[in-house]
Amino acid sequence: MAIKLSILDQSVIGPGEGAADALRHTIELARLADRWGYHRFWVSEHHDSNLVAGSSPEVLISHLLALTERIRVGSGGVMLQHYSPYKVAENFNVLASLAPGRVDLGIGRTPGGLPLSMKALQKGHSDAQPLPDKIGELRQFLHDRVEADSPFAGLVASPVPDHPADLILLGASVSSARTAGSLGLPYVFAQFINGDPDEAEAAIRVYREAFRPSGFADSSPESILSLPVIVADTEDEARRLSDDYKVVRIWLESGRTITVGSVAHAEEYGRQAEEPFRIEVEQAYVVHGTKESVFRQVSALAERCGVGEIVAIASVKDAAKRLRSFELLKEAFAEAAVIHES
Repeated sequence: MAIKLSILDQSVIGPGEGAADALRHTIELARLADRWGYHRFWVSEHHDSNLVAGSSPEVLISHLLALTERIRVGSGGVMLQHYSPYKVAENFNVLASLAPGRVDLGIGRTPGGLPLSMKALQKGHSDAQPLPDKIGELRQFLHDRVEADSPFAGLVASPVPDHPADLILLGASVSSARTAGSLGLPYVFAQFINGDPDEAEAAIRVYREAFRPSGFADSSPESILSLPVIVADTEDEARRLSDDYKVVRIWLESGRTITVGSVAHAEEYGRQAEEPFRIEVEQAYVVHGTKESVFRQVSALAERCGVGEIVAIASVKDAAKRLRSFELLKEAFAEAAVIHES
């Protein structure tokens, strides 16, 4: 089975660099990914962070669409829980009108920031609408098909594009998979957040079982796996780079568990949450190695989960090595395709 390769880039701020440098590296990677033949290029949403620079995916997507020619560009993902579905639909309808058939609207389920930034994002917005309902409303606006019994019947999220952005749900649990299936949406399991391959397999199985056609453009289940992947010229270098990749979780007394980028962020999250907490740091799950070994690992995971697309993320702080990792990954699959065809 041929595997499509895509990229999720977080605009990582490297040592001695600033946010402008990180965004410049994202632009360079997107243009190269377009040339190398990657299928999609997604950018993330993080707020009040000194680790990553991407806080406004819609703005960055617009810039990247203008600088690329073929590759699909989108969000991985927009934190819809903070926003009006109508306004998100307007933003992505503009993007889809500027670049027909090339825009993805990935919806994320994580907070995307610390409690204070979430409070600021939601200031003046008291609607406690459940996320699945907000997604349903968003989809109606994207396709200009607001239901007659909706309080927004007759409202149009202009402009109305010929090819609306593809709506996709990202998650890292069986619960998120079930939600995506029930809504009839494509689903991405974020294994860079939840590194348990058994749970990834279970989530994708539940997604397929729960899938119900929505009556919109999506009529069959589409599952995607998002993996942390580091490819280097030697196994030793790949291992050294992957050793820097840690998962930091904060466990709040209220029962919530949040994955953050550093111990300092976890401590600040706990302070702002104003409740007892504990922090857990562990070595992250990362597919790593030379292009030959990574090809075998990625192919085996794709086959195990039955997915036809991998969205790779490489949070390597050194921008040149991050570029090299994605170049080698694409080479690995291109070379395997040539061998298979011959």
